[in-house]
Amino acid sequence: MQVIVAGAGIGGLAAALALHAAGHEVTVFEAASTILPLGVGINLLPHAAEVLGELGLLEALLAQGVATRELIYFNRLGQRIWGEPRGRFAGHAAPQISLGRGALQGVLFDAAVERLGPDRVICDRRLSDFEEGEGRIEARLLDRAGAAWKVPADLLICADGIHSAARARLYPDEGPPMYGGHILWRGTSLAAPFLTGATMIIAGHQAQKFVVYPISPPGPDGRQRINWAADLAFARSLRREDWNRPGDPAEFLPRFEDWHFGWLDVPGLIRGAEAIYEFPLVDRDPLPRWSHGRMTLLGDAAHPMYPNGSNGASQAILDARALVRALAAHADPVEALAVYEAERLPATAAIVAANRRDGPEQCLQVAHERAPDGFDRIEDVFAPGELEAIAARYRVLTGLKSASEPAAR
Repeated sequence: MQVIVAGAGIGGLAAALALHAAGHEVTVFEAASTILPLGVGINLLPHAAEVLGELGLLEALLAQGVATRELIYFNRLGQRIWGEPRGRFAGHAAPQISLGRGALQGVLFDAAVERLGPDRVICDRRLSDFEEGEGRIEARLLDRAGAAWKVPADLLICADGIHSAARARLYPDEGPPMYGGHILWRGTSLAAPFLTGATMIIAGHQAQKFVVYPISPPGPDGRQRINWAADLAFARSLRREDWNRPGDPAEFLPRFEDWHFGWLDVPGLIRGAEAIYEFPLVDRDPLPRWSHGRMTLLGDAAHPMYPNGSNGASQAILDARALVRALAAHADPVEALAVYEAERLPATAAIVAANRRDGPEQCLQVAHERAPDGFDRIEDVFAPGELEAIAARYRVLTGLKSASEPAAR
């Protein structure tokens, strides 16, 4: 089957590689003229890492990052609230991998060029429209100079991001992404390892959080590249989200100036940043439909979500797996896309809603409300089993099994 994938982001490239491995003829079109290593750190969750492992990419990804050992939540004073092992340390078949977003996209892009062929991964081609005819669909593409192309195929998979042209064509009245009342400043710093050297931490509460995790092994000087995100509540944002907008530490560093945990110097990390980027927290409401005839949406085009729980890229990769399985099980591609949508749309809509309620990070806000000045024992703040229940609910919702749970398929 001839398949066009619009968008060479993480979801689009994962879909292209999975479709190619299943025997389909795939061509990827990307709006950018060059694939650049945009963004900072990202977490690849174990069920998504398993999908990429099936495509033979796991070792290349591990070479680019860190196999996360544990996730721990702290209050703003650095007191431990809750923690759990991650990836293979939690009994998963695949690791959780923390790495640079550009590194992840680069591994996928290089694999796509090698496997599909360089003439099948084409940059400077932005999807502008599509038209379905008798048994085929035609993608309409534009380059930066305004030249137009019409490319026919059996299927069109639109993975063209949060500002998806395909989504806008289907839902022209939707408007821009919805601001979630928070601004994130993200950066990377070279610093000494903290805790295990493979620990991810989230500290603070709903209005003020700091997320930190390493994305490289220690270098010869003993330092790691540490990814961090400072999250502050703001009533409104005047600037559109942009992976590469420079951030000003003067706008947020004073709020974290006294966050010295002994084992982690938060203001020191911020001051030592290699670069800082700023963007508002945005998502979109879930759609009633993704699939229309021989086209469907995938990844951020389908379900942009807040980064709580590290699910954005991972859910896009799970979309790719579900799509390939639906096409294998149903000879009619239109029926296959409907089956894919029926599996993935409600699942991701539930995650969008949960992330708006802080997802697994709600334990931070509960601790802050019950013990704003800290605590002597966490057992005095939470009832027995309460923290475990919060974590387990989100795992089930996102399809991320614990060691004692069957994998969600």
